[in-house]
Amino acid sequence: MPRPIENDMASITVENYLKQLYLEQQNSPEELVQMGKLASAMGVVPGTATSMVKALADSGLVSYEPRFGAKLTRGGEQLALHVLRRHRLVELFLVKVLGLDWSEVHDEAEELEHAISEKVLERIDKLLGHPSVDPHGDPIPSAKGKVSEERLVRLPEVEMNEKVRIARIVDQDAKFLQFLNRAGLKPGVSLTVNSKDEHADSISVKVEGRGPLTLGMGAGMKILVEEV
Repeated sequence: MPRPIENDMASITVENYLKQLYLEQQNSPEELVQMGKLASAMGVVPGTATSMVKALADSGLVSYEPRFGAKLTRGGEQLALHVLRRHRLVELFLVKVLGLDWSEVHDEAEELEHAISEKVLERIDKLLGHPSVDPHGDPIPSAKGKVSEERLVRLPEVEMNEKVRIARIVDQDAKFLQFLNRAGLKPGVSLTVNSKDEHADSISVKVEGRGPLTLGMGAGMKILVEEV
């Protein structure tokens, strides 16, 4: 029988590990998350990450295979989605209601997501009109832990002369988001791919209402789009 982690299962550290495991699994759904990768994302040494994952496994929230990695159980995934729901609703609240810039709300939400009550969270959800995505286009899980299916592609994968709409930005780095804001590349904006240059590792796009813009392929891979 799973045993509880010492102290509080809903601790900040536990919630952060579950959330990060979920995010890592989205990048490689069929693979176990390696301890080195998880440790790097959490800013700790691999031994620290392994110890926490073992404790989560003892509590039934994670399946752990030594030397191979870990993945969330169904229970662990539901808790992770609950944390993500809080985080993303708070981000949207900070942008839409308090007027903060989308490049600075991630760190603020990291702090607030652990302190906000369910009562306040549901009031925020209602106030915002039960939104489905946060300011960066990331899906907001429902109160029941459901996430809407996305049919998105990365910008460099779009055919030339095809018109698409930006749906999601997968990099929360503040400087990157500030660059996108200056370039007019935010969720909801339409654009057309003009050309791709494999030798220069770049892609040229025409943003609606603006002139042509050239991006590095690395930056383009962080922009997810949908058909118009």
